[in-house]
This record gives sequence, structure tokens and C-alpha cells, in this order.
Amino acid sequence: MEWLLEMALMVLLAATIFHAFRLERALGVLKRDRAALEALVTDFNASTRAAEQGVERLHAAADGAGRQIERQIQGAARLRDDLQFLIDRGEQGADRLEAALRGTRDRPPEHVADLVVPDGPLARPQSQAERDLLKALRVARA
Repeated sequence: MEWLLEMALMVLLAATIFHAFRLERALGVLKRDRAALEALVTDFNASTRAAEQGVERLHAAADGAGRQIERQIQGAARLRDDLQFLIDRGEQGADRLEAALRGTRDRPPEHVADLVVPDGPLARPQSQAERDLLKALRVARA
């Protein structure tokens, strides 16, 4: 009976040694996987930092583009205001010319250039368009 007990103990000891070797291999695999996981986390952190820096650069570029667009919008608004002023001046000049022409319907067309009176409303043209119109009227009269 003592032999049986020793045999059972040897079988149990062999099974324990077998399971210890399997456990040792499994722990070795876990250690290798843990090192791979740590490397993966390190790479992920580096990628995250690079992405954050890229976002910051993109944000700075967008801010710069926004400021440039704002300056262009302001310049366009000034040009719009200048054009509106010129349009208004042109309309005023056209209205004055039309009113003057209505008053001279009975006169012959060659006297249209006589509308430019040194003391009248067309005496001092303010814009290039008005100066060009007066020049054309003088040429037509000559």
C-alpha cells in the first residue's frame, strides 16, 4: 500500500510539474505580449502627439487664412463703397445732363456743347468720367 501511495504521489507530482511548465510558457507569452503592448502604447502616444501638433499647425494656418480673407473682405468693402460713390456721381451727372438736354429740345443739336457754362453746375467736373464727357461735348461742338 505504501507503493501505491508513493505512485499516486509521483503521478500527482508529474502532473504538477507538467502544469508548471505549461504555466511558465504561458507567462513567457504574456511577458512578450506585454512588451509588445507597451511598444504599441508608446507608438500610439507618439502618433497622438504628432496628430495634436498637426492639428495645431492646421489651426494656425486656418487662423492666418481667416485673417487674410478678412483683409480681402475689408478691401472689397472699400472698393464697393468707392464704386457706389462713383455710380451715384455718375447718376447725378447724367440727371443734370438730362435735365439740361430737356431744356434745349428746341435748340439745334450743335448747341448741346453750349450747356457747359463756366459758372454752372457742370463747370468743375469732379470725376474722370465727367471730364471725359465734357471733352466729348467740346469735340462734338467743334
